[in-house]
Amino acid sequence: MEHDLFEPASPGQPTDPHRRTTLAALLALTAAGLAVPASSWAQAAADRPLRLILPVSAGSGVDGVARAFGPALGKSLGRAVVIENFPGAGGITGTSMIVKAPKDGSALGMVSNNHAVNPSVFKNIPYDAVDDITPITVIGATPFVLVAHPSVAAKNVRELIALAKAQPGVLNYGSSGNGTILHLAAEMFVHEAQVDIKHIPYRGMGPLTADVMGGQIQLAFIAVAVAAPHVKAGTLKAIGLSSTTRSPLLPDLPTIAEQGLPQYVLDGWVGIVGPAGLPKAEAERIYQGVRTALAVPEVRDALLAQGYQLQPTAPDATVAFFRAEVARMAKLVKQSGLKID
Repeated sequence: MEHDLFEPASPGQPTDPHRRTTLAALLALTAAGLAVPASSWAQAAADRPLRLILPVSAGSGVDGVARAFGPALGKSLGRAVVIENFPGAGGITGTSMIVKAPKDGSALGMVSNNHAVNPSVFKNIPYDAVDDITPITVIGATPFVLVAHPSVAAKNVRELIALAKAQPGVLNYGSSGNGTILHLAAEMFVHEAQVDIKHIPYRGMGPLTADVMGGQIQLAFIAVAVAAPHVKAGTLKAIGLSSTTRSPLLPDLPTIAEQGLPQYVLDGWVGIVGPAGLPKAEAERIYQGVRTALAVPEVRDALLAQGYQLQPTAPDATVAFFRAEVARMAKLVKQSGLKID
């Protein structure tokens, strides 16, 4: 486990020494059978750092969002933020910790598309992807780019489909691994375009990107922030964008939907969740804190540079979004023919 600490607003202000023992005192009162006012528990929770649990490794895309966003979130909520990385089992290890966290707002999680994918690719997940968490907000989303090695004789979606249909089973695409969102992005394209393109799984976006640039594989979906510099340098050819709108990082690149596959839309999203049972008022307070943090110019600029469009959703809308995404990913997994592990 790795962690980092961001200080809350006004760190220069003196700290009340009595605050350090608030929680211990409340626990002692509870153990003695004495009633403790709910407001006192809320104050005790506020005195502790906010743990932001990430079910991914340091240096990943989600980790980059957290580290750009964490200091401002700490300031908006008036408490320190500790980022903790718990990678493993496709995100199940870290998400299990989120599910088991206290229900007082002292621990939250930052999850992505894999949270919605995992129920369809793993048999024995020790939690329900919606009912065992409190979805609070989806911070924003970033598109993927369908890229090709420059030697591929197609410069847009229509030409790629024609090429694939003329040579069924000859073209190949790489992904960041079986059951990952980049795998499903490609399988969704194959299904919508009704073409036969072979899948070659990799271990992560880094080796995937290197091999499509080197010509070992011909096609891949990769994050727009990763693709943009290589496309501009001419070492990768951009075929189409996965979102409904064009990206400022590649403003001249049409979406796949624009190019003849109108149903094709798939973004990479990042959301904030808590454990199930988080009080509604606390979820709303955290959501408002997220909105405040995202309004900080430095934060917005950092996340826009990572390709994100920032449109934080309210808690009620976030619950509906999570349910819809779990169902949608289940359909994609079934279409792909993936076997459940």
